[in-house]
Amino acid sequence: MTSPKSASNIDETLQRTRSVIDRVVSDGKVIARSDKSVIDIFPVAINAAQGKALRDWVIKEKAVHTIEIGLAWGIGALHICEGLLMSGKDNARHIVIDPFQAASFKNCGLQLLEEAGVAHLVEHCAEESQIALPRFVSEGRQFDFAFVDGSHLFDRVFLDLIYLGRLVRPEGVIFADDYQAPAVAKAVSFCLNNLGWKLEEKLSLDEHHQWAVLRTPLKPISRSYPHFVDF
Repeated sequence: MTSPKSASNIDETLQRTRSVIDRVVSDGKVIARSDKSVIDIFPVAINAAQGKALRDWVIKEKAVHTIEIGLAWGIGALHICEGLLMSGKDNARHIVIDPFQAASFKNCGLQLLEEAGVAHLVEHCAEESQIALPRFVSEGRQFDFAFVDGSHLFDRVFLDLIYLGRLVRPEGVIFADDYQAPAVAKAVSFCLNNLGWKLEEKLSLDEHHQWAVLRTPLKPISRSYPHFVDF
């Protein structure tokens, strides 16, 4: 149970997080602390509507442990942390996997998480997801919710989904961004047609912002050789 003091701290952090989200989404820019450069974050970053969808799914699923592939400018992570804070769980934690945070994003994603006061909730893994995720499986980690917004090459997003299918709890949710990308749609199609996943939601706001919300099965479906459904 959350103590009154903890609840007060959560409320303060929640307001701080929302303030950072509102500022960055409204400006569409972030100033990198490392070199003071001003960076346009759109259309690479998810927009406000998608961020709210992420947050609402975290809340709906009563998620406590969440994972994200691709931190980038940190907008998705901020909304996920907002959802975790709104759930009021003291043990809430979020893992972000992004090996390009320093090289490609000047650590702006981590910077915004710090500014929002939620850095303590977040573990950053600076490895490629196809290396980190199998290790998480071997460590027995489990998550309630996953956000996939990393590589858009078919083989890599396919591996992300396959391993997240083992890491996300049974009947958990995997939120796949950029569903308009052929490689993402193809990888999702395999999971729907061959692994028994369900499509909970599919939305298209514009050519840059489409997503699919997937639910894993309670138990892996029975498959025997030579089971295969074209996708």
